[in-house]
Amino acid sequence: MVFARGTGEPPGVGETGQGFVNSLRSKIGPKSMVVYAVDYPATTDFPTAVDGVNDAGMHVEHTAVDCPKTKMVLGGFSQGAAVMGYVTSAAIPDGAPEDAPRPMPAEVADHVAAITLFGTPSAQFINSIGAPPLIIGPLYVAKTIQLCSAGDPVCSNGGDWAAHNAYTDDGMVEEAATFAAGRL
Repeated sequence: MVFARGTGEPPGVGETGQGFVNSLRSKIGPKSMVVYAVDYPATTDFPTAVDGVNDAGMHVEHTAVDCPKTKMVLGGFSQGAAVMGYVTSAAIPDGAPEDAPRPMPAEVADHVAAITLFGTPSAQFINSIGAPPLIIGPLYVAKTIQLCSAGDPVCSNGGDWAAHNAYTDDGMVEEAATFAAGRL
């Protein structure tokens, strides 16, 4: 599993990520699972998210080559969901920084079983922070579940910041884990 935490969370997978990891572990039985926390700042300096796109993309590509029988689950929360969305893009989006990584080779998609995104920034939110459009690539769309809590101001037009931090409590972590486990 490769997971990118949200803005302001300390290094690691973050609270939503850890809830998802725990739930998925309980659903996959004896299968082994290694967790990789995307290495990036996850700060309000949103242009540094490209560091996460680079790190996650390289890790996914290397895992696909080094462990060809491994099926990966990619995930992210908030800014981390955007990071994973960019990782799966089929093209470098308009407005991306010059150091934006190239899209992953198409064959890498065969090694990705599922993508779980919590609180993915809406197009309106992405535009408000000056980030490039977020478009999940066609090779990954059917493997992706995007979850947005009612009222979450990052992924919807809501104004309830508590909803943005409630994914471990509102059943959506369980929903995502069931989705991912069913694809492994």
